[in-house]
Amino acid sequence: MGGNSTGGVHAPVHDAENRPITAGGFVDSGPVIFQDISKQAGLTTWHHQMGIPEKQFIIETNGSGVGLIDYDNDGWLDIYLVNGSTYEAEQGKATAPHAALFHNNHDGTFTNVAEKAGVTNDRWGFGVAIGDFDNDGWPDIFVGNFGKNRLYRNNHDGTFTDVAEKAGVTLGNWSTGATFGDYDGDGKLDLFVPGYIHYDFNNPPVPGTKSVSFSGCQFRGVSTMCGPRGLQGEHDHLFHNNGDGTFADVSEKAGVTDPNAYYGFSSIFVDLNNDGKVDLIVADDSTPNYLYINKGNGTFEDASYASGFALNQDGREIAGMGIAVGDYQNNGLLDIVATDFSDDYKVLYHNDGDANFTDVSYHAGIAQEGIPFLGWGVGFLDYDNDGWKDILMVNGHVYPQVDKYDWGTSFAERPLLYHNLKNQKFEYVPPVKGTGLADVIPGRGAAFGDLFNDGKIDVVINVLDSTPVLLRNVNADTHHWVELKLIGGPKSPRDAVGTAVYLTAGGIKRRDDVLSGGSYLSSNDQRVHFGLGDTAKVDQVEIHWPSGFVEKLSLPNIDRIYTVQEGKGIVDELCVACDKSGKESKTK
Repeated sequence: MGGNSTGGVHAPVHDAENRPITAGGFVDSGPVIFQDISKQAGLTTWHHQMGIPEKQFIIETNGSGVGLIDYDNDGWLDIYLVNGSTYEAEQGKATAPHAALFHNNHDGTFTNVAEKAGVTNDRWGFGVAIGDFDNDGWPDIFVGNFGKNRLYRNNHDGTFTDVAEKAGVTLGNWSTGATFGDYDGDGKLDLFVPGYIHYDFNNPPVPGTKSVSFSGCQFRGVSTMCGPRGLQGEHDHLFHNNGDGTFADVSEKAGVTDPNAYYGFSSIFVDLNNDGKVDLIVADDSTPNYLYINKGNGTFEDASYASGFALNQDGREIAGMGIAVGDYQNNGLLDIVATDFSDDYKVLYHNDGDANFTDVSYHAGIAQEGIPFLGWGVGFLDYDNDGWKDILMVNGHVYPQVDKYDWGTSFAERPLLYHNLKNQKFEYVPPVKGTGLADVIPGRGAAFGDLFNDGKIDVVINVLDSTPVLLRNVNADTHHWVELKLIGGPKSPRDAVGTAVYLTAGGIKRRDDVLSGGSYLSSNDQRVHFGLGDTAKVDQVEIHWPSGFVEKLSLPNIDRIYTVQEGKGIVDELCVACDKSGKESKTK
C-alpha cells in the first residue's frame, strides 16, 4: 500500500524509553494472553519473501495472506501461507519462493508439506480464500496472485491439482483477497476476486514519469515508492459457479464491475441485513469501500455510500486493508471493523440495522491508540471466552524509510488488542514484555482459529520478508465455550459457508457466521466459536442454513467441538480435554 493517510500528519508518540509507540509501550506485568510459539511449532523453517528490503516498488510492500484449512479432514486445522516472489524468479533467473502448507501434527507442531501437496504456487502471491467449490466435502484453495491465479482442487489424498485454467478464474494481472460465497442460493460456492493495481512489471511506476506524479511517491515529504494513488486500478470480478468445475464471469450482469477500478484488497460474502442472502463487502485502499446488497435475483445493489460504509465519519475514504465482521454487541447484527494507514484511526462500523452503518470508532474506544499504527490483518475474536467478541489488529509499515525519522511510527510494529467491555466500548490491552502482543514485526495477513482444539482462538500472522508468527492463546481464563463444524445439505454449500448460527446461553443470544476470506488477504477457521463465560449450559442453537432451512438444536455438553449436518443434527463430538483425563473423547 503506497497511499498516504487521508487523516493528515499526527504528532509522534513515544513510550517511556523514547521508542516509537508502535515498537514499544510494553508493560512489565499483566495477563499473558498470547505466546509466540512459532519456533517450537516448526513454522520458522519457512520464510516469506517479496522483492527487496528497500521496497522500491509497491508490489514489494503489501505482503501475503494466511489460510486456515483442515485439508485432510482429520479434525485439526492446518496452515497455508502465501509467499511473494523475487525479480530474479519473475525473470526466470531463479527459483520462485514457495508457499507453505503446514500440516497439524496434533502435538503442537506443524510440518510443511506444500511440495508434496502440490500447492507451492511459485508466483508473486497475495491472497488466499478457502472454500469447497465442488461440494465434495474437501476444502479447496484459491490463491490471488500478480499474474495468473491458482485454484487448487483437493484430491482427498493429501494432494491438490491446480484447475484455475479449466475453471476460468486465472485472470492475469493483480488479484488480492478473494471470498467464496453462494450469492444466488443454488447451493454452490461462487467466487469474488478483488483487483488492486493494473501493474506493468516491465515498466514499474517511478517518481516523475507519466504513470505517476511526484506527489504519489512521497510520505511526509520524503521520497518513497509510488502508489497506489495516481496508478491505474484493476477491476474486481465475480465468478458464478456453473457446477461442472467451471466458473462464468458475471461481474457486469451482477452489478459489481467496480467501474472506477478502486484498489481492492480484502472481501467477504456475508449477510449484513439478515434476509438470508449473502451480501458483499470490499475493503479498498485509498478509495471508497464497497458494500453491495444482494437483491435475490442474481444482482447486487451498490449501497456503499447509502449504508455509510464507503467512508469514515469524517467523510474521507480510508486506506482499507483488512476487514472483519462480528456481532460485538450480541444483538444479532454483524458489525464491521476495518484497518487503515498510519496517521489515521482504524474504523469500527456499527450495524444500526438493515445494513446501515455508523462509524463509532472513537465512541467505542478503538481509535486513539491505533493512529500511529499501519493496520493489516484484523479479526473479531472472543479471546477470553467471556461471550463477547474482542478485536485484534496486526500492523506494520510499508515504507522502510520511517525508521530513519522521528515520526513516532516504525516499519516493524506490534499487534493491537482491544477487550470488549460489554457496554458498546472496548479497552486497549497493553502488551506485556516477552509475550506475543509484544512481537514487533512487519505483519501483514492474519488468520484466526482454534489450532489446538482447546476452545481458544489463536492467531497466525504472515510476516513480510520474514518467518511467520503463531500466537497461541494461553489466556488463563476458565470460561466455557463451544464450537460447531457445519456440513451443509444438498441445497447448501457442503462447507456451509454463508450459514448464520445463533446460540442462546445464560440469557444472551450470540451470533457467529461461517465465512470465507476477510481479515487481510486471509481466510479464517470456518468452525463457529462461542465463548460462554461462566454459563455451564447452552439453552438452544439455531442454525440458519444457506438453503433457507432453520434448524434448532440442544447441545448435551459444553467445552466441545460438535459436528452438525444440515437436517441431521449432531453427528460427531470432539473433546480434546477429555483425552487428557482418560474419558471418552469422541462419540457418534
